[in-house]
Amino acid sequence: MTNEISAVAAAANLAAATRSAAASAELLKLLQSVDGLLEPGQSAKAEVLSIKQLPGQFQMLLQVTLDSGRQATVQVGGTQPLAIGTPLLVTRMLSEQLSVSLAGAPRTGLTTLDTQRLPVGTLVQGKVVTSVPLSSDNGGGYRAMVTLLNTALAGQTLTIDSPQPLRLGSLLSAQVQGSQALGLVQLGGQLDQLAIAQQITTQASRQASLQSLLSLIQANQGATSLPPAVREAASTLLALAPGITELDSPEAVARVLNHSGVFLESGLLTGSLETPELDLKGALLRLVATILPNLPSQGAGNTPNPATVATMLATAPGFVRNALGVLGQIGPRSQEAPGFPLSDRALTKGAQEDDLQSLLRLASAALSRVQTHQLAALEQNSGHAQGTPVHNWQMEIPLRVLNDIVPLQVRMQAQDAPEEREAEVERDADGNRLPPRKLWRLDLAFDLPRLGPLHVQAQLFNSNLSSQVWAEQPATVAVVRRELPWFRERLLAAGLNVGELDCHSGRPPQGNRTRLQQRWVDETA
Repeated sequence: MTNEISAVAAAANLAAATRSAAASAELLKLLQSVDGLLEPGQSAKAEVLSIKQLPGQFQMLLQVTLDSGRQATVQVGGTQPLAIGTPLLVTRMLSEQLSVSLAGAPRTGLTTLDTQRLPVGTLVQGKVVTSVPLSSDNGGGYRAMVTLLNTALAGQTLTIDSPQPLRLGSLLSAQVQGSQALGLVQLGGQLDQLAIAQQITTQASRQASLQSLLSLIQANQGATSLPPAVREAASTLLALAPGITELDSPEAVARVLNHSGVFLESGLLTGSLETPELDLKGALLRLVATILPNLPSQGAGNTPNPATVATMLATAPGFVRNALGVLGQIGPRSQEAPGFPLSDRALTKGAQEDDLQSLLRLASAALSRVQTHQLAALEQNSGHAQGTPVHNWQMEIPLRVLNDIVPLQVRMQAQDAPEEREAEVERDADGNRLPPRKLWRLDLAFDLPRLGPLHVQAQLFNSNLSSQVWAEQPATVAVVRRELPWFRERLLAAGLNVGELDCHSGRPPQGNRTRLQQRWVDETA
């Protein structure tokens, strides 16, 4: 693909594709019944609401308005696209077809940019919704319609010509070079950040707590209502939840973190994950894949199963890009990304669901929750204001505490310490420069029986540790404060220099204050 994309010079250029479909009264195939709405030979006004490109045809949604004022939406298919907003006059034929002609001047996408609103140099980003080849009479190449995602024109459609086809659903970033000229910008990681930002809200709306799924599996242990293969996959998943007493060594903690599901894709890419079923996300995928063949066959009119969507989203590698391309759900963010910790959204078995259907729904929601943690960590992996690299990991570990399942949410952050002078750079015995030390931050969020919600924040740098605890129940605050001296002794015995340890009532402050204040000075020196 070249570095230049030229905007269409006049509205007639885009209208050429529209007129080829509408001005000659082309026949469009009805994809749904219009009995009771349009009789054969009856005409009505219509407007194009949306367009979707499929292999070999375009699927469009029309809003039909009768003379009586009644309105309805109708799905049709055709070989040529009609621009969104195009006013039409449609007539039902004896066959399941509509005769379409223009009802007025077509409303096309933007064919020129107002440089007063978008000055030269402005970065615009958009999603490709159509891409069709042009005939040699029109100069060849390809014409695409791009929905803008940012700037004051967000939501509007831009029509552009390109010498190469643009992949449907792909994200483009371009710099304004004039009223009718754009230059592609290769953003690399920034493009990934845009994709992540668009997808994270969708995943967060689907997710639910792992506790709901594991509690259902516990309740159904030994039940014969589930197929044997499903019972085996569910038991394998439940066995991955460690007991709280098992986390008694650094090796055990590292093993649980590595199998939390957030490293599944990287483990498959590098070959370090030999048994995906021992990974939490891998076990969830195996459970969903085992349930699907055992479901009763669904009718064509039924809504797609949420587990199928979750499985597509979780395919590795490249799960973020694949999800964006397959589902076509890139769009302006409607709400802020979920914070930490994720809300304890619980799902229960529906009144009309059997055990298999309920298990499938909860497993799909649990997959989305794991992916929400993954996306939240990726979104936070941006540089510090001083340019210092920052790395984030966010995950959730289901712990077995007696007969309960307690989800432990974990967020870790590693930041390189700034080096102000070359003389302060550490070197080994041979004079080789040592890697810079890191400032580690740790957030833990969990809800223990009888103690209620707890949130722990800790900071570690150069063996110096400080920590804050928040508890929502006043009685728990008293218990934690009473145990802090014992906790300090354990930390000192482990070789750490312990700074501030305290417990507060309520929840930690949100926003930039959620992290402990950054201190590079050794308080115990």
